[in-house]
Amino acid sequence: MNWDWNVMADAFPMVFKGMWVTLGLTIACYLFSLVFGFFWFFVKQIPGRPFQWIVFWIMEFIRSTPPLVQLFFIYYAWPMVPYVGVSLNPFVAAILGLGIHFSTYISEVYRSGIESVDKGQWEAARALNFPTGKTWTKIILPQALPPTIPMLGNYLIIMFKEVPLASTIGVVGMLHMANEYGAQHWKYLEPLTLVAIFFLLLSYPSAVLIRKLEQKYNRRFDKRETVQSKPV
Repeated sequence: MNWDWNVMADAFPMVFKGMWVTLGLTIACYLFSLVFGFFWFFVKQIPGRPFQWIVFWIMEFIRSTPPLVQLFFIYYAWPMVPYVGVSLNPFVAAILGLGIHFSTYISEVYRSGIESVDKGQWEAARALNFPTGKTWTKIILPQALPPTIPMLGNYLIIMFKEVPLASTIGVVGMLHMANEYGAQHWKYLEPLTLVAIFFLLLSYPSAVLIRKLEQKYNRRFDKRETVQSKPV
């Protein structure tokens, strides 16, 4: 198969159009996983060993099964479940499948950030008689979330690379457009190369930005530790 720049130019508009769908799906899945990650975190705080055991194995099942299988189940199998099955369009099915899958990992990121908050902050909130809502929104989360930004950013990049799986259930993203062009013209090399280039151009700057944020936070953390360790 010979490289043809004319094919590259001809496929560019289709792949570029699909890029916006891929970006939109990535943002929607990521926002859903951020919110649903809090759901997993707070559900795990509910007391009761049997309930905790059920939640633990549900999350382990979601993590241990491939996202592609979960997408197929939500889009193809879920509508056939008696009484509760609902047909979903491909975009919504992809948001649910990928969003729920990644939310199980993001909940662990939240847990690590919240557990890193000094216990004295909780005690101070109780001493000041802060309501539970204000304790979380005004004291705990503002301290717990900034250190997790690099990890959350890494999951955004990973999700961006997993979103092409949604093309298997009919989401018209970059990969779907490239395959469609290839099927129409029997030319796959150029459109798939365009997909790879777009992913590189979008994911590499994001990775650099996240690395800089991580370095910035590490410097701030080191400075704070130095100040706290100085003798009074």
